[in-house]
Amino acid sequence: MYDDLFQAISTLVMHHSPSGVEGEIDQYLLAQFQARGLECWLDAAGNAIAKIPGSGAGAIAITAHKDEIGGIVKTVGSSGRIEVRRLGGAFPWVYGEGVVDLLGDRHTLSGILSFGSRHVSHESPQKAQQEDKPVRWEDTWIETKRTGVELEEAGIRPGTRMVVGKHRKHPFRLGSHIASYTLDNKASLAILLELATVLKQPALDTYLVASAKEEVGAVGALYFSRNQPLNALIALEICPLSLEYPIVDSEAPVLLSQDGYGLYDEGLNHEIRQAAAVAGIPIQLAAISGFGSDASIAMKMGQVARAACLSFPTQNTHGYEIAHL
Repeated sequence: MYDDLFQAISTLVMHHSPSGVEGEIDQYLLAQFQARGLECWLDAAGNAIAKIPGSGAGAIAITAHKDEIGGIVKTVGSSGRIEVRRLGGAFPWVYGEGVVDLLGDRHTLSGILSFGSRHVSHESPQKAQQEDKPVRWEDTWIETKRTGVELEEAGIRPGTRMVVGKHRKHPFRLGSHIASYTLDNKASLAILLELATVLKQPALDTYLVASAKEEVGAVGALYFSRNQPLNALIALEICPLSLEYPIVDSEAPVLLSQDGYGLYDEGLNHEIRQAAAVAGIPIQLAAISGFGSDASIAMKMGQVARAACLSFPTQNTHGYEIAHL
């Protein structure tokens, strides 16, 4: 099972999907849903949706966002240097210097995220990065060694998305763990696809939603939950491992009671805990901050009455993440 899951996550990771430019993974997800014999479609907000008909009245949605964090081009310089700013919760010091991919309108070009030389004195701004402060996006650039004409022909422009280069993205196996960029939330997509395989004849219509643009405000989930009446919405997510939270690195998933956007529904959480007990699955409980999900944002905005978030413990969130398979 771990081998299959590692391969499934690896395949998903290698499909770029920065917020708002998610077409590469959309086609893969729709093909996977179709292969499982499910009715599926892309909605106007870019959500990739599969429906499993239920035996009774009502509907629930289970979401796993398909977008990833990265950068967005601010300026294309005449010397082939490109300035970017963050897209979602991305920090340049997490990525480090190295290859990034620029997803142009016509071609993807690679460049080097650069911080400047280290062999410098206080006369150079890079000196402060060695001693006084973390590297900010404003301190960095992408070196492409391309002409302005070449960049224009590729469709590199303000608004172009930047992500970690594919040759740096290949996940790494650590025994029963996986280490990779974008486990947030490609690993949850793997869970969603597994659910699409095993879930048969649910009690309610069940929408499996690979949601769009979650990292920039849960845009896709808000659109879907506004247009589709739901009894409940459950988000599949990462959960940050940190000393401030009573969570351990293990197989046991985490059920959230609260995050930075507000409370989850206690009644729905109780039902999930009961179901876990019947299935013999241990559940960890947590209230965390500096975090939001499709579910908490939709509930806060009044789009759904009941919401929950099931997550897996993850180290180095929004970085080179590590989680138990």
